Amino acid sequence: MATLHSFNALVDGMTCASCVGRIESSLAAMPGVQDVNVNLATRKVQAKYNDEQTSQALVNNIIELGFKPILSHAELAIEGMTCASCVSRVEKSLLNFPGVVSATVNLATQKAQLEITDTDFNSLTALLTEQGYPAKRIDETPVSEQQDPSAHFTETLSELKKSLWIAFALALPLFILEMGGHVLPAFHVWLNDLIGQKTNWVIQSLLAAGVFFGPGWPLIKLGVRGLLRWSPDMNALVALGTGSAFGYSLVATFSPQLLPEGTVNVYYEAVGVIITLILLGRYLENKAKSNTSEAIQGLLKLQVKTARVITCCGNAKETPIAEITVGKTLEILSGERIPLDGVVLSGHSFVDESMLSGEPIPVEKTEGSAVVGGTINQTGVLRMRVEKVGQDTMLAQIIRLVEQAQGSRLPIQNLVNQITAWFVPAVMAAAALTFLVWLVFGPSPALTLALVNAVAVLIIACPCAMGLATPTSIMVGTGRAAQMGVLFRQGTALQGLQDVQVVALDKTGTLTEGKPLLTDFIAAEGADAQRALQLLASLEHQSSHPVAQALVSAAHQKNLELLPVTEFESLTGLGVRGTVDGLRIEVGADRFMTQLAIQVDSFAAQAQQLAQLGKTPMYLAINGKLSALLAIADPIKASTPAAINALHELGLKIVMVTGDNRHTAQAIAEQLGIDEVVAEVMPAQKVETVQQLQQRHGKLAFVGDGINDAPALVTADVGIAIGTGSDITIDAADVVLISGKLTGVVNALQISRSTLRNIKQNLFWAFAYNAALVPVAAGVLYPFNGTLLSPVFAAGAMAMSSVFVVSNALRLRRLKPMLAEA
Repeated sequence: MATLHSFNALVDGMTCASCVGRIESSLAAMPGVQDVNVNLATRKVQAKYNDEQTSQALVNNIIELGFKPILSHAELAIEGMTCASCVSRVEKSLLNFPGVVSATVNLATQKAQLEITDTDFNSLTALLTEQGYPAKRIDETPVSEQQDPSAHFTETLSELKKSLWIAFALALPLFILEMGGHVLPAFHVWLNDLIGQKTNWVIQSLLAAGVFFGPGWPLIKLGVRGLLRWSPDMNALVALGTGSAFGYSLVATFSPQLLPEGTVNVYYEAVGVIITLILLGRYLENKAKSNTSEAIQGLLKLQVKTARVITCCGNAKETPIAEITVGKTLEILSGERIPLDGVVLSGHSFVDESMLSGEPIPVEKTEGSAVVGGTINQTGVLRMRVEKVGQDTMLAQIIRLVEQAQGSRLPIQNLVNQITAWFVPAVMAAAALTFLVWLVFGPSPALTLALVNAVAVLIIACPCAMGLATPTSIMVGTGRAAQMGVLFRQGTALQGLQDVQVVALDKTGTLTEGKPLLTDFIAAEGADAQRALQLLASLEHQSSHPVAQALVSAAHQKNLELLPVTEFESLTGLGVRGTVDGLRIEVGADRFMTQLAIQVDSFAAQAQQLAQLGKTPMYLAINGKLSALLAIADPIKASTPAAINALHELGLKIVMVTGDNRHTAQAIAEQLGIDEVVAEVMPAQKVETVQQLQQRHGKLAFVGDGINDAPALVTADVGIAIGTGSDITIDAADVVLISGKLTGVVNALQISRSTLRNIKQNLFWAFAYNAALVPVAAGVLYPFNGTLLSPVFAAGAMAMSSVFVVSNALRLRRLKPMLAEA
C-alpha cells in the first residue's frame, strides 16, 4: 500500500463556498490525492497524497486556480556536499519531501533555502543524514546567536589537515618504493636485491591500504553509498578509480596467476598519491572558501554582546543584549559600539557608520538623532532609547539580506544544473568505453593500459568546479557589495542589473536631498536683510508647510529670535500673510504680489535666473513694499552629478520620473545632463510610465525611496531603493542602498557586471577543463604522439580545478568602487 503524506496549507483569496468547492474538486482530481478538506473560516487546505504527487504540485494547482498559498521560509545547514552532483541529489530529496514547495541548495555556503507549507523537520533532517548529508535547521536561531560561518570552515580545515598529513606520511614512502626505481634504476636493483619484488609489493599494499582505509575512507564510503543508491557523485568517481587500481594491484600481488601474461603490474602509488592530492585539493579549496564568508563574518562581529542599561535609580547595569527590550535607556561611552537601534536622548558625539553604509565621514549625533546598532561612538557619551531589538534591527536585516543573496540561485545556474545532472553518469560511461576500447584495440599490455586510462578518466573529471563556479562568485560578490553599502535583496537582481539599458530615477530624495531649503535671500535696496528674514521666519513659524519649515530653519541658523504673530492667514496657491511686531507681512509667489499690486520688476532678472536653476522664487513684502526676493529649492545631493556621469560612462540612458512641475524638473535635468524627463507624474501613474519606458528602451532599473515609489520598484526589471539612516525600506526593492546616495547605483551595477563576468570565467574554466582533459585522459593523443595521462597527474589537475575556481571568485574581494561614497 502506497504511503500517504499530509498536505496542510493556509490559503488567501477564498471568499465563499464556491471558492472552497473549486479547490476541493481540483485537488481531488489530481492523481494520488485523496481526503481533500478545505475550511473557509480557518483558510486551511488539507489533503492526503501519495508519491505520485508533491507538495509543489498541489501548491501550483492552487495558484493556477487564482488563490494564494501562504508559504513559510526555512534554512538548513547541510554537511557532506562536495560537488554539483551532491547538490542535485540533496535538492531532489528536499523537493520530494512532504511539505517542501521549493528548495535552493548552495554548495559554497553548504545551506539550503526552503519554501514550505507544513513540514516535519525532524524527519527531513533524518532523511538527509541517512543519505550522507547531516542537516539541521538554522533559520530559527536569532542573528545575535548565529555562529560565525568561518567556524565551520575552521573545524573542517582542522580535520582535513590531519587527514592530509597522515595520507602524505603514508604516500611518500609508497611513492619512493614504486617510482624511485624509475628515476634511479640503481635504486630499483638495490631494493630488489635487498627485499625482493614480492616483499616490496606487499609493503606497498599495506601503505596503500593505510591511505585507502584511513584518510581516504570517508571519500570511498560516500562514493560507494552513492553507487549503491544509483546516485553517483564525485566521490563515486574517486571510489571507482582508486578502488579499481587498488583491487587490480592486490590481485597482481597475491594472485598474479589470475591475470594475463605481461599485465602483472601494481598501482599502489597511484592509489596513495591520488587520495593525498584530492585531500590536498579539498584542503586548499576549503581554505579559500573560508574567505568567501568574509562579509558575514564582519557583520556578525559588529554585534554587541552586552550593553549598559540605565536603571530606575540612574545607575548603569551591564546587561546581555538578549534581555534588553524596546524602551530601555542605554549609555554608550566613547569608543564603544552602539548596541541596538534607537534615538539619542542626551549627549553629543560623532558616530562612525562606515561599517554599515560605506560612508567614511563620521556622522554628528545629538538629541533626537537616530543611531544604528553596530556603529561606533567616537567622541562623547550618549544616552539612547532602544527602538528596535533582535531581528528588527538594521544590522539583523542586513545580515539576513546578505545571507539570502549569497544563498540565492541565478538563472545562469540552471544550465549548470542540467549538465551536472548527467555529468557523473556520463563520465562513468566514458571510463567504461575507454576501458573497452583499450582492451580491444590497445597495444600490449592492453589490460593494464585499459585500466590506467579508465582510472585517469574517472579521476580527472571534476563536477566540483562546475558546482562551485556560480555560488562562490555570488557569495563574494554580494558580500563585497554589502561592504560598499549595497544590499542585494534578491539574488536574481545580481544577474538582472547587467542587462539594464535604462535607469529611471525619482527626483525628490533620490537626486535631491528630499527637503526644501532656503538657498537665496536677496534684500531690496535699503532693506535690512537680517530684519527681513526675522519677520519672514516669524510669520512662517505659524505654518506646517515644508517650505515654512525651511525658512524657520534658516532663521534658527542665524540665531534670529522669532517674534509673536497675529492675524495669520494662509492663502492656498498664493502664500501667507499676518502681522509681526506691528508690521503687515506678506510672502508668496509673483501672482500673490500682482494681486497685492506690488511690482516685482526690480527682481525680474534674478528671479528668471533662479527659476532656470530649478529653484522656486518667492517675494517678501513689508507694509505693502517689496522687501526681498527669496528662493526655495530641494538641493541636489553632492554625490549626484558624479553618479549621473558614471552611469552615462557605463552606456546607460538616464530618465527622471517625478511629480514636480515640468520647468523645475527640466532645469534640474539640464544641470545634471539627464537624457529624458517625465514630469508631473502622480504616484499611481509611475507604473504606466515605467512600462512605457521598458517598451521603448528595454530592460529598466527604477531608483526611488521605496515608499511612494513601491509600485514602480516592483514593476521595473530591477527595483533599487534608496535607504536613509535606520529607516531601510526593503519590501518592494530588489536592491537597497544603505547610504541613500546615487553613487550606490553605480557600485551596484559595477558589482553586477564584475560578478557575472567572474561567473562566466569560472564556468568557462570548469567546462573547458573537462571538455579538454577527459579526452586526453582517455588517450586520444596516444595514436598521434604516444601521450598518456597518468592517474596521478589527473588527480592533481582535478584538485587544482576547484581551487582555481574559488580563487578566481575571491578576486572580487579586491574590487574597488567605481565611485567612492563622498
